[in-house]
Amino acid sequence: MSRTRSALFAAALGAIAVLGLLIAPGASAADGLGLMGRVTDKDITYFCFAVIAFFPILITVLSLIQGRLEARKERRRYDLDRLS
Repeated sequence: MSRTRSALFAAALGAIAVLGLLIAPGASAADGLGLMGRVTDKDITYFCFAVIAFFPILITVLSLIQGRLEARKERRRYDLDRLS
């Protein structure tokens, strides 16, 4: 059964890859116009600044979450050791 599942997964992955290759040329916009229309240098600059700002913010938020989870884990360990 594991072989059947892996073969099915490989076939689905192959079908998705072929579908993506067939659809990709149609996704190109005519005359260089995408979803936003004509894009200026200002739009590109703001987008790049947003990307640059996103990663430090993401790292900070995830670090804060990890710190709280670690503190919670340590409290639990302390409580288990204290009560055991």
